Amino acid sequence: MVHKFKIESAEVEFRRPAISRLRSVTSQVVACMSPNLLLLDLGMAISFSTIAVPDLLNASEGLSLDERQASWFGNVAFLAQPIGALLSGPMVDYCGRKKANFIANLPHVCAWLLMFFCWNLPTLFLANILLGFGTGVMEAPINSYVGEVSEPTIRGALCTLSQLFTSIGVFVMYFLGTVVDWRRAALICLVAPVLSMLLILLVPDTPVWLLVHRREKEALKSLCYLRGWTTPENVREEFDDLVVYSKTLQQCVICQQTNDKMPTDCEHDKMNIIKRLILKFRYVMLCKETLRPLLLVLLYFTFLVMSGLVPTRPNMVNVCGALGMAHDGKNIVLMVGILTLVTSIVTIGFIKIFGKRKLALFAMLGAAISCAALSAYAKKNVPDSVFSYDTDTFPDTKSYVPLVLFYAITIFNGFGVPWVLLGEVFPFRSRATAQGIAAALNYVVTFIATKTFIDLETSTHLWGTYAVYAAFSFLGTIYLYFFLPETEGKSLQEIESYYNGKLKTFADDPVINLFKRFKR
Repeated sequence: MVHKFKIESAEVEFRRPAISRLRSVTSQVVACMSPNLLLLDLGMAISFSTIAVPDLLNASEGLSLDERQASWFGNVAFLAQPIGALLSGPMVDYCGRKKANFIANLPHVCAWLLMFFCWNLPTLFLANILLGFGTGVMEAPINSYVGEVSEPTIRGALCTLSQLFTSIGVFVMYFLGTVVDWRRAALICLVAPVLSMLLILLVPDTPVWLLVHRREKEALKSLCYLRGWTTPENVREEFDDLVVYSKTLQQCVICQQTNDKMPTDCEHDKMNIIKRLILKFRYVMLCKETLRPLLLVLLYFTFLVMSGLVPTRPNMVNVCGALGMAHDGKNIVLMVGILTLVTSIVTIGFIKIFGKRKLALFAMLGAAISCAALSAYAKKNVPDSVFSYDTDTFPDTKSYVPLVLFYAITIFNGFGVPWVLLGEVFPFRSRATAQGIAAALNYVVTFIATKTFIDLETSTHLWGTYAVYAAFSFLGTIYLYFFLPETEGKSLQEIESYYNGKLKTFADDPVINLFKRFKR
């Protein structure tokens, strides 16, 4: 903003100093703290069964689970998660990003309390189902909010920082498993959702959501907050761009009428409501700018879940013993939490240096090689009589080889970035719903992966189980090489335009481009 004054007939200009970069980034980090605490809670929820199952399996006193009950307890939360995820999209669109983040905490508040006070197996399972449902409800509010409040240059880092809190939650839960019993761990976990509910009251809703709902003054105030608690003059250019973008979103999605007409002038608003909803679903959810990234994210989730770490999580302590790892199972689980946390931190820098595409390919290929190596080791050194749900069959000999390979799987799994992509690849109109659908399928795949681990092990033993995970990882590497574009540094509008354009069979890659030039 330039101001002019006349001093002794001379015109003097001065420019209002721009807001510092540090202050701008800090304001966005502060705004994301409530979703981050949600993800901290999510990380503790998805890893709770890992510390609870060993204590509950054939316990001599108190609540006790047999092998099949333990398998179901470790997986029933994943079965409830898709229901919550599917509901999270409509909730975000109706309530707004901020209110949805507040509401998303409520199921976990109830779940942790019920888990602490549970008095029989039905209440134990109900508490775990509530944890799964609440985890699903969190998905769309978190990803929509973080993706829409952040600038393109730091969106990847902020989304990765958010996922870091999931890793912190996993680590905290594994640490609690070494110092307190599962009931006290549940009570301690209650702190996260309560703090998240308090923090969300202090931050604004996203500017683009406010603009779409014709709340321009609130949107401008929100943008000023998110860009370093600055003045409207310093965000005018970005705000004007958002206004133009929001105008297109206010158009009738069916006929895409011109900007100078009000939505009430559209004839589609007068048609039968059921028919109008069907048409809107067709043009919002079945359009190429939604379906293309949705297919990408769904397949990425599938390959990452089946890359070796997630299916073993509910029974990880026993799997470590069955493979003859050198250290105690609970200590290994704690180390897995530490490695997950460290890789999440490193990923923030790696995304800025290498981009998301190269990091995703490196992670998937590394997981494939590690799973294949662990399968080969188990085939040669672990007897077929070993069964991870029966501690009496565990081998007496211990080795560091499976331990190192298992840690490698953990590290490569931590470098995966599907949750980062989830916050940026979908267009605004379908963003919340598509995120909910993608998260729901992820949880369905997670449930199938964890529930079938016992069946895979029964049929193919441990070596065959990890051979299957290696095959999925190799297929995932091939798919991502051809279809994962680079989104780092791109605005949400640019990414939407990319998927709305001509279909690119191959992602932009130097090897592919070199091959095309050679053919010419």
